Amino acid sequence: MSLVLRRAVTIEWGDCDAAGIVYYPRFFAMFDASTAALLTHATGMRQKVLEAHYNMAGIPMVDTRAKFHVPSSYGDEVIIETRVERFGTSSFDVHHRLLREGDVLGAECWETRVWMARKPDGTLYGAVIPPDVIAKFNPA
Repeated sequence: MSLVLRRAVTIEWGDCDAAGIVYYPRFFAMFDASTAALLTHATGMRQKVLEAHYNMAGIPMVDTRAKFHVPSSYGDEVIIETRVERFGTSSFDVHHRLLREGDVLGAECWETRVWMARKPDGTLYGAVIPPDVIAKFNPA
């Protein structure tokens, strides 16, 4: 079983559009923060420490999509569940589930991200994800 992070989020006024529901790009910001939180939780290191430790230059998103099931509004307390579904050589797939009122599925998001490193000349490239990092997502 892969590691799952459950993160509580309160929908803020600034997340909402004129209709009073979450403006869809705000979901992507919430999901991005959840990916960062999962990586920190799994490794015990914030991104700047990861970058220094592994010569990492970030984990940019190269593909994403979302499906919205039930709208969320100002003041809603939601839970975002985040897990890595697949590790490749230099990429990994993340799945987010936003739950409302306990277990009502409000939205889902799928991301593909790449483990980036930097050559001495500054050029970025997709690097091999360190095996010890992958191991931290599959607790025994």
